[in-house]
Amino acid sequence: MNFSNKLKKSSITLLVFICFYPDVNSQEVAVKTNLAYWATTTPNIGMELAVSKKSTLDIGGGLNVFEFSDNVRFKHWLVQPEYRWWFCEAYNGHFLGVHAHGAQFNAGGLDIPIGRLDALKDKRYEGYLYGGGVSYGYQWVLNNRWNLEFNIGGGYARIHYNQYPCKNCGTKQSEGNYNYWGLTRLGISFVYFLK
Repeated sequence: MNFSNKLKKSSITLLVFICFYPDVNSQEVAVKTNLAYWATTTPNIGMELAVSKKSTLDIGGGLNVFEFSDNVRFKHWLVQPEYRWWFCEAYNGHFLGVHAHGAQFNAGGLDIPIGRLDALKDKRYEGYLYGGGVSYGYQWVLNNRWNLEFNIGGGYARIHYNQYPCKNCGTKQSEGNYNYWGLTRLGISFVYFLK
């Protein structure tokens, strides 16, 4: 079984567990969407489940299937579960988290002049990644159904890729692996509590 199938199977198992968690009540389950991730044109959704008074399990994911003008592409899917420990109480105030992530991607034609991302302008990369990290965040209570959340995290990703000579053509030029250390999580999210 390849990495992609293992990740999908693990994600489905985790979602089934969350959906059938035996002691769920209305303030323990939240649905959310990350506005920062939407800024990359990626539809996304997340679910957070309280597992105690001071800890939650968050799982979020996104899927981008769009091609843009001039064959610019940022196709990918991402799953990122996180365990959170809250300083005061779940869904209120400061928290620390430990997260994992897995993704598949097909990206090229993007003009991002930052570090190694500048290679995406004239080349295309296909592959997958996995890793994990730590994060810090804060949730503001807006009312009994809505919160606003900010989080940021850093960590590691092991990236396996195939490189192609241009954004929309050519045969594979090379393949390789890359060890990334840096920002792995960034979010400004609206949180809605199920009732």
